Amino acid sequence: MKTAMVLSAMNLLAFIGSTALPHQAMAAEAAKAYPSRPIRMLMPNAPGSSTDALGRVVANKLGDVLGQQIVVDNRAGAGGIIGMEIAKTALPDGYTLISASTAAMSIAPHIHKKLPYDPLKDYAYLSLFAVTPNVLVVNPALPVKSVKDLIDLAKAKSGQINMASAGSGSQSHLAGVLLQNMAQFNSLHVPYKGGASTPAVAAGESHWSINPAPSVQGLVKAGRLRAIGHTLPKRTAMLGDMPAIAETVPGFEYGGWQGLLAPRGTPRPVLDKLRDGLMKAMNLQETREIMNRQGAEVVTNTPEEFLRFVQEEIKKFGPVVKAAGLKVE
Repeated sequence: MKTAMVLSAMNLLAFIGSTALPHQAMAAEAAKAYPSRPIRMLMPNAPGSSTDALGRVVANKLGDVLGQQIVVDNRAGAGGIIGMEIAKTALPDGYTLISASTAAMSIAPHIHKKLPYDPLKDYAYLSLFAVTPNVLVVNPALPVKSVKDLIDLAKAKSGQINMASAGSGSQSHLAGVLLQNMAQFNSLHVPYKGGASTPAVAAGESHWSINPAPSVQGLVKAGRLRAIGHTLPKRTAMLGDMPAIAETVPGFEYGGWQGLLAPRGTPRPVLDKLRDGLMKAMNLQETREIMNRQGAEVVTNTPEEFLRFVQEEIKKFGPVVKAAGLKVE
């Protein structure tokens, strides 16, 4: 009886092994033909937003490398949560990609008790593709030419200097709170919907704001906003001679980021092909130049590094959200 049981177990193992190998071979074979039709890139942000603009650059260039069109599908709402939930349940066949960014992946876990997705477990990580500096801008009529000037003015007129943001919990809100905490000054928070905070500062409704570089570049060039610092840890050629805020407030850093994900369960050979294509697309000089014009720097990493990066980002935003006094929903 024992001998029969052992033989039965061995036969089962042999059967499992014999079926696993063909399955792996089939997956590898399918990857060779991939992609055979257009790919959808889920964009959890509104059309025309800075994140949408950068995602479309990647969609175009990666599509060229893969030889298939990548169609951007905007599913905005709830700070990116709606799009990320749709992405979680998408078919993991390689024909859905996700352009992920700071708000829905790093900030949302601290604001919502029950997210409909787990940013660390529900997706297959491919790579970062861009880091976007935020830029501290002021209304040109304000007697402020530097970060120090703004801090001194805000301290001298406590509560009279307004900070505009894209809404409670937005990057612009949290970046502004972090700056005030680190530099020890206070400004009245004035939240606006979406991208309205930038023109509000240009119109003089509010005095200052910290917004993604792509969203302020046009108004800065037109002279309707004055840029006095950026949120990367040190100066970058992309922003010319603009100083880093960290030069005045040591340790200050608050950049946005975007990366590419796929639904969990997407076959490994397909993920490998996608990542190889992404690396080729992002290493093109033309891609880097377009990204720079959009106010972003190309940054790539391994899937493992990308996952660790998001883990660290989630940890980092906990104290900032708490300092902002945001209530968990």
